[in-house]
Amino acid sequence: MTDKKKNPYVIVRGYRSGVHAGELVSSSDGVVILEKARRIWYWDGAATLSELAVYGAKNKKNCKFGVEIDHQEIINGDACEIIYCQPEGEKMIRDQEGWRTE
Repeated sequence: MTDKKKNPYVIVRGYRSGVHAGELVSSSDGVVILEKARRIWYWDGAATLSELAVYGAKNKKNCKFGVEIDHQEIINGDACEIIYCQPEGEKMIRDQEGWRTE
């Protein structure tokens, strides 16, 4: 039996496309491919994206994270930063209910 290596969970900041979180498939020349990705619209209770990646956000009820896109990829052609998440930050982002307009 082979053990499939898990893709690392990251936060990606783009110049124009905003912030996304997901499993890193590949990265080259500003193009980042993520699986199980979601857009990070707003967070409350973390001073920076780095803090969000390490600890998550303290004020979860105020956070606005888009729904996770299952079995698809987001191609972000303007990536300027990739931050690898720690387990606590990853768990908070993954567990956050998807924000939707009413």
